[in-house]
Amino acid sequence: MGQVESFDQVFETVREYCKSQLSDVNYTLWIEDLLPLQFVGLTAYLKAKSKFKRNIIVEKYEDILLKGFSQALGFDVDLVVEYDEDDKPQSAAENEAYKNPSNGNYEYTFDTFIVGPSNKFAHAASLAVATNPGNAYNPLFIYGDSGLGKTHLLYAISHEISNNMKEKNIVFVKGDQFSNELIDAIKSGVTKHFHEKYRSADVLLVDDIQFIAGKESTQEEFFHTFNTLFQDQKQIILTSDRPPKEIKTLEERLRTRFEWGLLADIQVPDFETRCAIIRRKAELINLKLPTEVVEYIANRLKTNIRQLEGTVKKIKAMSDLNKTPPSIMTAQNAIRDILNDNQPVPVTVERIINEVARTYGVLPADIRSSKRSSNISVARQVSAHAIREITQISYQDIGLELGGRDHSTIVYQLKQAAKNIKKDPRYKETVEDIIRNIRGS
Repeated sequence: MGQVESFDQVFETVREYCKSQLSDVNYTLWIEDLLPLQFVGLTAYLKAKSKFKRNIIVEKYEDILLKGFSQALGFDVDLVVEYDEDDKPQSAAENEAYKNPSNGNYEYTFDTFIVGPSNKFAHAASLAVATNPGNAYNPLFIYGDSGLGKTHLLYAISHEISNNMKEKNIVFVKGDQFSNELIDAIKSGVTKHFHEKYRSADVLLVDDIQFIAGKESTQEEFFHTFNTLFQDQKQIILTSDRPPKEIKTLEERLRTRFEWGLLADIQVPDFETRCAIIRRKAELINLKLPTEVVEYIANRLKTNIRQLEGTVKKIKAMSDLNKTPPSIMTAQNAIRDILNDNQPVPVTVERIINEVARTYGVLPADIRSSKRSSNISVARQVSAHAIREITQISYQDIGLELGGRDHSTIVYQLKQAAKNIKKDPRYKETVEDIIRNIRGS
């Protein structure tokens, strides 16, 4: 049992036990990324990714882990959950934030960011913030369509600060992750740990902040977090797919604060910038692309940098496999494959109901139940509308998804939703934002 390999296998069994006992959100947030270190005597040593996670795991999930070990081994053990003293919660260094998830050799730094007319302003602002956090532009709000480099700039800022100011506590989070962590902290009674994590940050980076819109408790929490950090002159950097004024269900007090600092947009890169991006991606993976191939790709993929990167990698794989140099034909095949791969994942009814539930502060089970409180009834009505709008499934199937309601009930709910959209601007904005968030997630 002292061997690491055998302990890894034991812990896989423990993970499976925990997964069977917890919700998907709780398992993913607190158990999935625990690392097995060693088994000495009758003590199992695990490692959490941050002090924040370690505290919650010990306080709320230690019992279930101990039961998992007992099931896996047939006897009781003691448990020690460690964390690195030098680790900073959710820092970019901690979770390999500078690494492109699709290519471990590529780093999201300022050096690898291709600057052009479409992103020059956002790049300059990001560099200023990274050089002088808390004093240059605060907050810095970067916005633009998906795949244009917003996340790259966030990681680059984090990379620069962590390299040059190692004492800074950098916290990086996705908007929907912030919301999920808050929900779990409230349910588990550990909001103190949640506050400590975010309000002790020297630099807070939030990617896709639009996902907190419409969620009352999340916006309330972020409002206080923002105020605490801003008053202490800590740096805040946010990204979104649109400027604050266009996030319709964002509270006015947050919208105003997001506009206190600097707004910087990123546009679709021009032809020359796209060519430069393609060449840089190719250089990073030791691929020599003829000029005609570079220009062919740049002329056909115009709106998404991730697609450019994916195409270059695909060409590299095809060329290595066939042992032939890259050609226009190779590029044609790669582009076709990438465009197919980039089709949106089908939206499930479960995702729609979960998003509506989060927005209205109710449980998904409430929406499917027979409860008739005002908030639940509105959430149910919006769920029916969103399901119909996004999936186009039949009224009968919508009824089945919403707790076995009959055809006439769904027809009535859809008619009421349509009326409310016409007469109530706030209702309409909330519905549109929910649908946009679901389609964009």
